[in-house]
Amino acid sequence: MDYKDFEDIESLESQRIGFDFKGFLFKALNLWKLVLLCVGVALIIAYFINVRKQNIYRLDSLITIENDQNPFFTANTSISFNWGGVSGKVSSIITEVKTRTHNELVVDSLEYYKEYLRQGKYHLLDIYKESPFEVITNKSKPQLINVPIKIKDVDGKRFELSYEIEKVNGVTLQFDSRTKASIKLKSESFKQVFDYGKPIELPFFNGVIALKPNVAYDNESDYFVRYLNFDSIVDNYKNIINIAPSSGEASSVLRLSMIGKNKSKIVDYLNATAAILSKTELERKNLYATNTIKFIDSSLGNVNEDLKLVTDEMNNFRKNNKVFDVEEEMLQISNQLRVYEQEQLQEESKLNYLNSLENYLRTKTDYTQIAAPSSAGITESNILLSVSRIIALSVERRNLEYSTKEGSILFDDLDRKIDTEKNVLIEAISSTRNTISVQLSTIARKIANLEGKLIGLPEDQQEYLKIQRKLDLSQEAYNIYQAKRSEAAIVKAANVSDITVIDEAKDIGNPPIGPKKSLNYMLALMIGFFTPMFLIFVIYLLDSTIHGSDEIEKMSKIPILGLIGKYRYKNNLVAYEKPKSAVAESFRAIRSSLQFVFKNNPSDTRASTLMVTSSVSGEGKTFTSINIATVYALSEKKTILLGLDLRKPKIFGDFNITNEKGVVNYLIDDSSLDEIITHTHIKNLDLITSGPIPPNPSELLMGNRLKELISQLKDQYDIIILDTPPLGLVTDALELTQYADATVFMVRLDYTKKGMLQLVNAKHRTGELKNISFILNFYRHKSNHNYGYGYGYGYGYGYGVYGNAYHEKEDNSLIKKVRNLFKRR
Repeated sequence: MDYKDFEDIESLESQRIGFDFKGFLFKALNLWKLVLLCVGVALIIAYFINVRKQNIYRLDSLITIENDQNPFFTANTSISFNWGGVSGKVSSIITEVKTRTHNELVVDSLEYYKEYLRQGKYHLLDIYKESPFEVITNKSKPQLINVPIKIKDVDGKRFELSYEIEKVNGVTLQFDSRTKASIKLKSESFKQVFDYGKPIELPFFNGVIALKPNVAYDNESDYFVRYLNFDSIVDNYKNIINIAPSSGEASSVLRLSMIGKNKSKIVDYLNATAAILSKTELERKNLYATNTIKFIDSSLGNVNEDLKLVTDEMNNFRKNNKVFDVEEEMLQISNQLRVYEQEQLQEESKLNYLNSLENYLRTKTDYTQIAAPSSAGITESNILLSVSRIIALSVERRNLEYSTKEGSILFDDLDRKIDTEKNVLIEAISSTRNTISVQLSTIARKIANLEGKLIGLPEDQQEYLKIQRKLDLSQEAYNIYQAKRSEAAIVKAANVSDITVIDEAKDIGNPPIGPKKSLNYMLALMIGFFTPMFLIFVIYLLDSTIHGSDEIEKMSKIPILGLIGKYRYKNNLVAYEKPKSAVAESFRAIRSSLQFVFKNNPSDTRASTLMVTSSVSGEGKTFTSINIATVYALSEKKTILLGLDLRKPKIFGDFNITNEKGVVNYLIDDSSLDEIITHTHIKNLDLITSGPIPPNPSELLMGNRLKELISQLKDQYDIIILDTPPLGLVTDALELTQYADATVFMVRLDYTKKGMLQLVNAKHRTGELKNISFILNFYRHKSNHNYGYGYGYGYGYGYGVYGNAYHEKEDNSLIKKVRNLFKRR
C-alpha cells in the first residue's frame, strides 16, 4: 500500500468523523411535520397558560423627604435635633419601608390577612372592595387560616356558611396577639345558616358578616372569605414593595412601587405605607419634645408640691402672728437674697440634670429617651449638639435592627460612633459641672453676706422674710417649668412630618404589565422548535444507518454501480414479469455498467463471474442476484445462477422448484453437474440451488470440488452469478471471491449499518475484496440526497427516470399503498 492509499484512507476517516451539518439540516427538513407539530403543541400550551394567568399590574406613588425646621426653633428653646440631613433621612426611610415592623403596621391597618374571593373560570379571584359582603373580624378569637370559607346568600337576610376540607388538622390564628393553635376539623363538609349582622362564634370562625348596601349579590357566583398566615403575608409584601430615588437629580424624591393582581389593593397599600411613614417619622421627630415634656411634668409635680407646702406655711405664719411692716432697706436685701437663691436653684437644677444625664449614659443602652438639656436651662452648645447626635445615632441603630442581623459590621460602626459621642458628652458634662460648682460657691457666699445683714431683725420678721422668699422661689420655679412645658408643647404641635406625598397611588386604568403573553408565545415557539431539533440532532448523532448515496461517497472510495428503487411485487422475478417497470430498467442499467467492469477486468475463459453479497440478511442480495441473472438471460447471454448460501437457501422458491439437489450434492460427490442444473422457464437462464443444508458449509466451499464446478460452468455459460452468504455474518463469501471477476456488495438504504462499510473498506484495502462495487437497494430519490446520481450510475432508480412513455404506469392509488403496508418483499 503506497502513500497515496494512506492519504485516501486518512481523508475518508476525517470525512467520517466530521459532523455533517448539511446532512443534519436535510434530516430536519425531512421531519418538518414533526417540528411543525411540536411548535403547534407548544403554542397551544402557551395559549392555555395565558388564558389561565391573571393580569399583573404595577402602580406607584411619589413622596418627598424634606428637612422642615420648626418655626419656633431658637438657640435657647430648641428641643429638636438634626437627623443627619436629608440624605440621612432618605437612607433611613428606604430601610424602614423594607422592615417587617413597618409592613406589619400596614398589613394590620388594612387587614390584608383577610381575602375576599370569588370562584372564576380557572381559579379563585381576589375581589377586594368588590365583595357584596363585609367580614368584621373578632381579632381576640381564633380564625382558621388558609381554608376558603364559602358564604352563600339565602334570602337577603340570611346566608349559608360552609367549608369543604379533607384534612383533619387545621391551624387557627388570633390576630390581636398573633398566637397560633392547632384545631381538629371534621373531614366532612360543614354547612350552617346565620343572620347577617349577627355575631358568629365557631371553632374556626369568629366575627360578623354584613351585607354591603351598594354592591349587588350575584347568586350565580360562589363567594369565599379566607384568612391567611399573618407572618407570611407580611413577608410577601415586604418583598414586593419597592422604594428608590425617583431620579438622580432629585435624590430626596422617592418612588414607592408595587406589583400585584388587584389594583385596588396596591393603591391602598402604597397610600397606607406613605401615611404610616409620615406618622412614624413625625413621632420620631417629636421624640425629643415628648421626652422633654415627660421630664418637665415630673419636675413640675415636685415644684407644685413644694409651692403648696410653702403657701400653707405662709398662711399658718400669718394666722399665728400679727401683720407688721418691714423696713424698706430690709425688703430690698430680702429681694436681692431671693434673686441669689433663684440663681442657686437654677444652677442646682442644671447640676441635677447633668448628674442624672451622666448616670443615664453610664447605665443605659437606649439613648432615645434623653430629655432636652434646654428643659433644665442648659444652653451649652457642645452638650446640646452631643445629645442630638447620640439620639440620632441611637434611632439609626434601632432602625437597622429590622433589616440587619446582629453582629454585622454596620452595628460595630454605629456603636463606635455612639461611644465616641458619649465620651465627648461625658467630658462636656464634667467641665460644665465644674463651672456650675464654682458659680454655686459664689452664690452661696453672696447669700451668706445678705443673710448676715438680716440677723439684726426680730426673729418673727426674719421668719416672715424667709418664708416669703421660699414662696417667691417656688412660684418662680413653677412659672419657669410651666413656660418650658408650654414651649415644648408648642414645638411639638408645630412640628410637621418631613415626608410629604407628591403623587399618591391611584388607579387610572393602568394596563397590565404581565403576563407577557407575546413572550410566552415566543418561548413556546422556541421550545416547540428547538426541542424536536435537539431530538433530531441526538437521533442523527446516534444513527448508524446508511440513508443515502452521499453518505457512502464520504465513507468509501468503492464506486456505486447502480440504484434499485423500492418496488413491491409478489415475487423476485420483477425484471421478467414486469419488464417495463422502473426496477427492471434499473437492472438493465446495472447490466450495462457491469459490461465496463468486466471489460476492465477480462476473464481468461468464456464466462464472466459476478459475486453478489451483502453485510447481513434482508438487504436484497437474492432479489438482485435473480434479476441480474434474468436481464443477462433476456439479452441472449447464457446465464446460470448459482446458490452458494448453504446456510439459508432462498432462490428456488421463485422458480417453483425444489431444493432437494444442488451445490451441496455436487460438493459431497453425491450428484453430477447435469443432475443439479435446473432449466428455468426463462430462456437462457439456468439455476443451481444450494441443496440440503450441510453441517459444515464453510469446509465444503473451501474444497477443490467447488473449483471444479466453477471451471466446468465457465466452459458452458457466458455469465455466472454467485448468490453468496452475507459477508458480515460468515466468512464464506471471502472464500468465494477467488472465483469472481467482479463483486457486488448490496447496501439497503435505511437498513445497512455504517460499520459494515468500514468492514468492506478494510477488506478492500487489504486486497481480500477486489473489483468490488456497491448497489443501493430501496433507493428513493430525495431532494436532499444523491443529487447527480441516476444519470451517472444508471438510468433507473425506482420511479420512472425515463417517464411514463417508456415505463409501465404503476398503481399508486391509496388502496394499493395501504395494501402494500402489510406486504414485504
